[in-house]
Amino acid sequence: MQRLSRAAIGTAAVALLATACTGTSEAPKANDDATKDVNITFWHGWSAPSEVAAIDANIKAFEAKHPNIHVKAVGNVADDKVKQALRAGGPNSPDVVSSFTTDNVGTFCSSKVFADLKPFLDKSQIDLDKTFPKALQDYTQYQGQRCTLPLLNDAYGLYYNKDAFKAAGITEPPKTLSEFDAAAKKLTKPKGDGYSQLGFMPNFHGYESTSTHFAAQWNPTYFTPEGKSNLAADPAFAKMFTWQANLVKELGGFAKLEKYRATFGDEWGAKHPFHTGQVAMAIDGEWRLGMAKEAGVKFDIGVAPFPVPDDQADSYGKGYLSGTIIGIASTSQKQNAAWELVKYMTTDTDAVVNFANAIHNVPSTLDALKSPNLKVDEGFKTFLEIAQHPKSSTTPASPNGGAYQLTLQDFGYQFEAGKQTDLAGGLAKTDAQVDKDLAQAK
Repeated sequence: MQRLSRAAIGTAAVALLATACTGTSEAPKANDDATKDVNITFWHGWSAPSEVAAIDANIKAFEAKHPNIHVKAVGNVADDKVKQALRAGGPNSPDVVSSFTTDNVGTFCSSKVFADLKPFLDKSQIDLDKTFPKALQDYTQYQGQRCTLPLLNDAYGLYYNKDAFKAAGITEPPKTLSEFDAAAKKLTKPKGDGYSQLGFMPNFHGYESTSTHFAAQWNPTYFTPEGKSNLAADPAFAKMFTWQANLVKELGGFAKLEKYRATFGDEWGAKHPFHTGQVAMAIDGEWRLGMAKEAGVKFDIGVAPFPVPDDQADSYGKGYLSGTIIGIASTSQKQNAAWELVKYMTTDTDAVVNFANAIHNVPSTLDALKSPNLKVDEGFKTFLEIAQHPKSSTTPASPNGGAYQLTLQDFGYQFEAGKQTDLAGGLAKTDAQVDKDLAQAK
């Protein structure tokens, strides 16, 4: 699946908020007749030929079941263009929109550019708890308002080089962070002022080695019930930063690691450092399996849940979750027909399974996760288990999208580089900045 950088996500989220709240009117009532001949437009972000083909096949199957509803699909659409279209409305705007950016759910819901889906769910008698894993329910709503549904799922776990493990005498993947740290050190081979092999890249610029992905292993609470930032009050964040800083030190220090990181290839290309053997372990999503195979990786790849804090050993198996979301434009005059497409793509087991198989993502419904038609190899099975783990978690929605995550990330960059040495004070200042940004967004 195509990914967006966190910076792009944050920019899109803030830009969306700044414009959407000023231009949208009340959502039109869904009074169109979905049994009559109708054309609807579906905007999505997929662009790779195989992904577009998968979407088109899904739509063709939908139209076979609903021959009166004709879907025009428009691909490779980013959230900034979505925002402009939803604000403007009119005949050229989409009826259904999907986005890779779960961080924008709070913005989509609070600004009302997406329609409230509760009336449609109630009318169709869809029980969310029997349909979707809890974490996916959480990241598709904001403060009780459900304006999106999950459309496939991403789960993050640990990738490891089995050949490197064998050479180092490590017989199984680490389950706790102390075991992980020991393995990372054992797998690290210094060479001059760098490395011939690094056990793990802990620096926050290390692609998926982000503060939020790490923090999920502590199941943190980002906001208080009153909506205030909770970074300094929840010890989970200080524990995560302390662990990360210690591992950075143990593996050679920030400057040495950054110099080595500068030799890495692109995250989405064949020269990814895990593919090339530059790092022996990595945190990544389920898509890395297919990418590694396409890159012609020569070693055996192992996949496991990412390790958990030692005092939470009984929660091993959990991980960070995110995914694609889908909703109905509040300006659409064809919301009942649009709902038929959204309902099919998100709740029809065959549709979800076929789409997941085609683009190598984790299914987003409980039934699809257990479907015998799901193509599952041993590595992919791990991500299915992470997706269903009761303590797997995600980052919560907020009215200004992922801005709070970027603020936390920026603090992480300062802390790991030694530019910010007061962890407690720094987290408190980060709280203040997040609260200020939230106040401006409301």
